[in-house]
Amino acid sequence: MPVAPILILGAGRMGGALIEGWGRNPDFDPQTIMVRDPQVSPAIKAAGVVLNPPDSALILVKTVLLAVKPQIWREAVAAVAPHLAMDAVIVSIVAGVGSAAISQAFGGRRVARVMPTTAVAIGRGTASIYAPTAEVRDVAHALFAGVGKIVDLADEDLLHAATGVSGSAPAYFYTFIEGLETAGARAGLTVEQSKALARSTILGAAALMDSGTEEPADLRRQVTSPNGTTQAALDVLMKDRALEYLLTETVAACIARSRVLAGS
Repeated sequence: MPVAPILILGAGRMGGALIEGWGRNPDFDPQTIMVRDPQVSPAIKAAGVVLNPPDSALILVKTVLLAVKPQIWREAVAAVAPHLAMDAVIVSIVAGVGSAAISQAFGGRRVARVMPTTAVAIGRGTASIYAPTAEVRDVAHALFAGVGKIVDLADEDLLHAATGVSGSAPAYFYTFIEGLETAGARAGLTVEQSKALARSTILGAAALMDSGTEEPADLRRQVTSPNGTTQAALDVLMKDRALEYLLTETVAACIARSRVLAGS
């Protein structure tokens, strides 16, 4: 990777997902990845990355991926910052911590912030990226371009909105599937039948949308006959724009919490 060697601080769910996604590239060299984490999973150990390298090795690091929990980020940074080269670029996926604070903790080093999704593990992730310069943005792109869709943000403050629409959105999707499965079971299907039908149908619809250029509204109209069964269902789901309102409130609540965590 052009930004290697890479130091990952915190190899939890997201750090591990990135390593898994990178590992799908036949040119990936796990020995270019250093991981600092006192408790690494068996999957991380099996990936062949360099675990908990000595401080003396950190001078070689070109990119630091800050992926620890927000509560301990300063402690994690303090342990490595004195040992890094000054031209190392910091890419943070820590929610709610601004680039100015991160840069200061890293002794003034350049910082990009990214809001990714865990689907990077299968190369289908999404990464919202804010970077102050093109050079720093290119480093962040190098980390995420091979594992998903990238959306560049011109303003760091927009990361709050990106969190509401993307970073937290997989949970909305999973919640919708849960509800649809429950509704199917209540309508008389077995639990297994309802799971199979709901999951296969939703994933197929998403794949169809992804395979073409049509807008979701156009696809919706194509499968909705006037006065038919789908229309009857949508009359409930979209009554008084209830779904639109609910999602607007959902995203707004996520943004508000993101701002609280950021102290803004």
